[in-house]
Amino acid sequence: MDKKPPKAVAVIVAHPDDETLWAGGTILSHPSWQWFIVCLCRGSDKDRAPKFLKTLQILGSEGIMGDLDDGPEQKPLDDNELKHAILQLLPSRHFDLIISHNPTGEYTRHIRHEEVSKAIIELWHKGKISANELYTFAYEDGGKKYYPRPVENAPVYRTLSKRIWLRKYNIITETYGFEKSSFEAETTPRAESFWQFTNSDDAKKWLNNGGVIK
Repeated sequence: MDKKPPKAVAVIVAHPDDETLWAGGTILSHPSWQWFIVCLCRGSDKDRAPKFLKTLQILGSEGIMGDLDDGPEQKPLDDNELKHAILQLLPSRHFDLIISHNPTGEYTRHIRHEEVSKAIIELWHKGKISANELYTFAYEDGGKKYYPRPVENAPVYRTLSKRIWLRKYNIITETYGFEKSSFEAETTPRAESFWQFTNSDDAKKWLNNGGVIK
């Protein structure tokens, strides 16, 4: 019996470390899958960019970085510029699965996360991105009341083994170099959850509803 070909998965995030924080355990748990990680910001960051490239090696993934504006003011990006950057960086092929941000972000609030999610859903809906399925990160922070937590009732929810979580945590603290008392290290989820869509029409309706599940 022929073996199934490895699943082709693209992870599209705003910043270096987002891929690890929100989906690192999933990536590490599936080393046979063909991973491609697109990071849209910080390509010219002399500190973060080399760390992202090293992280790709640890995750066993291919990937690429863009250099969209990520200044402290977080001015909204031009929608067409963002979509163009995504299509330029993402390989032109069919993916079994796309993983990206949530329209409401993973915590209160980060405009780049929200913008990337919106752009991905719209590109998928218009057929500009080809994929069987879309996962968006499912985390919330209670309106800044606590560190981001995985949504337990999301369609995909996986508790990470201690070994996988430690590998993920080490990427955050050792490869990226965040202090153990930092937001990133304190946040590093021990479980990962995702909203799941197999139909782009459903994803677009969800986006129009503000990324809220009723």
